Amino acid sequence: MKLQIKDFAELTGVTVRTLHYYDEIGLLRPSEVDEGSGYRYYDSSCLDRMREILFYRELDFNLKGIAQILSSPDYDKEQALRKQRQLLVLKKNRLEKLIAAIDCAENGDFEMNNEYEKTRKQYADEAHERWFDTAAYKESERRTANYTADDWSELRAGMEAIMAGFADLKAEGVAPDDERARLQVEKLKQFITERMYTCTDEILSGLGQMYVADDRFTKNINKHGEGTAAYISECIKSYCGEGLIILSNQAIIKKTIHDNTFANPF
Repeated sequence: MKLQIKDFAELTGVTVRTLHYYDEIGLLRPSEVDEGSGYRYYDSSCLDRMREILFYRELDFNLKGIAQILSSPDYDKEQALRKQRQLLVLKKNRLEKLIAAIDCAENGDFEMNNEYEKTRKQYADEAHERWFDTAAYKESERRTANYTADDWSELRAGMEAIMAGFADLKAEGVAPDDERARLQVEKLKQFITERMYTCTDEILSGLGQMYVADDRFTKNINKHGEGTAAYISECIKSYCGEGLIILSNQAIIKKTIHDNTFANPF
């Protein structure tokens, strides 16, 4: 598949101007730009990303929020598509009931099933809570307001390098309480603080537990090697010390995670 911008716009139901803007902010870039003519071309991967963008737009997320969700290391595309299908089926059922209600309007019989709207709102609320309703996110939002697409790519690459560093230590048999592991945790903490939000030991401890408590985080981190997420969690636990191990209390874990984390697993 290789479509010029006009054809891609027609296929996806957006304007050419919208596609130019998405390219400008780094949300959706063309797969190819002809150096001579300047023509932009879009392939099947662009179509997949556009589908996801439209899905989140349907849930009333702003463009910056969508960009951060889609670029998050723990973003689960398959899960998002399953949710999209569920919502579309519910919407189809809702529309069919509306049509049936119109057909029977003369009888005064009008009963509406709001399952679609309830499910859509539930998913939107869940996503907003996970990614946006946190003190750390608000600080990150302010500090990264002028980040470009290249800045976000650099941030992700830096985070991946840190995770790979933990995987290397694990492969070498370095204990979680070893000085080398401690220095790697310090590198992680400083990276977050310098680029996103102030990473306190309490936040760091909550994140370490999230890495093994949430399958999406675990799956992404373990791309660097099976067991890497659990190893990082142990390294963080050792780094933070006994004083913060009280976070093993489930209520405190949930509060720490709710108050201090969002989509990016760091």
